[in-house]
Amino acid sequence: MIARPVPACRKAPHRPRVGCPPGARPGPQDGVRGHLGYTRVVPAERIAENLAFINWTVLTGLAIGSFVAVVLARMRTDATRGFLAFTAACAVVLGILAVLSDQALPVASSGSPIRIDPAFDQPRRVALAAFTALAAVYVVALARRHRAPWIAAAGLFAAAATLVFGALAWAGGTVFAVPLLLQLVILAIATGGVFAAMILGHWYLVTPKLPEAPLILISRGLLAVVALQVVLFAVWVSTGTGPGVGAGPFSVLVGPWALFVWLRLIVGLIFPLVVSWAALQTARSRSMESATGLLYINVGTIAAGTILAAGLYFGAGLLV
Repeated sequence: MIARPVPACRKAPHRPRVGCPPGARPGPQDGVRGHLGYTRVVPAERIAENLAFINWTVLTGLAIGSFVAVVLARMRTDATRGFLAFTAACAVVLGILAVLSDQALPVASSGSPIRIDPAFDQPRRVALAAFTALAAVYVVALARRHRAPWIAAAGLFAAAATLVFGALAWAGGTVFAVPLLLQLVILAIATGGVFAAMILGHWYLVTPKLPEAPLILISRGLLAVVALQVVLFAVWVSTGTGPGVGAGPFSVLVGPWALFVWLRLIVGLIFPLVVSWAALQTARSRSMESATGLLYINVGTIAAGTILAAGLYFGAGLLV
């Protein structure tokens, strides 16, 4: 004897619900999902749910990266006091915003495979506040024409501690702490470095007789950092690095997050690499207006790449 399937109970349009036989289950037209289905969270929604962490990554990266650029320019070039003090002051403002954003970080990443360790939250906040305070002291030292190498070194140490504690808190374990730390450091140097380079480009527009050495140095460093990001992208994608990668090497290129991964590669890495090379060549030829325009473009593309990288990590556990 063949068992007949249990009929579905449907509601006819513009009429009350038709009587259903015993054991009937709700049909799809009832709008009831029951326990057999659920609404799948799409990647864009997952990224939006982790905007607090993305905001922290961008603000902290801008503050730390621009401070690193100032210290490098102060120690290695004859950059003007005005540029150094102004960019360092920007790092202080961005650091304050990063401290405020850190206070608003949730204790758990919504819908993300990342396991957060709250034990490192307070050390990270203390280190970030110390970095901001030391950067403010360095601004005063620069305004008074002091080199202040010990203050600069202390600020760099506090910046490194901030990123270390961040990696330990968000790596989901010690296995991914080192790759995540490397990602945070590279993102900070790239994001803040291009911001400092763009500011320096404006100084040449106001004072055209400035030597080109500072802009060439920062542009060369920016090109090297972006090139390193491309190499790390290839390594991490080919090895399936990240707490959210479960399907093996290169799976992120075709999975549900593939659109954002390709945007990270093309918009956030390949295009900035080409523009960084062009900015370096124009700076060497003293075409400072062209170099500044290219750096303006790079600010947007590198910032977009940082947002994508942070969103992919905190939303899906992907290192790219």
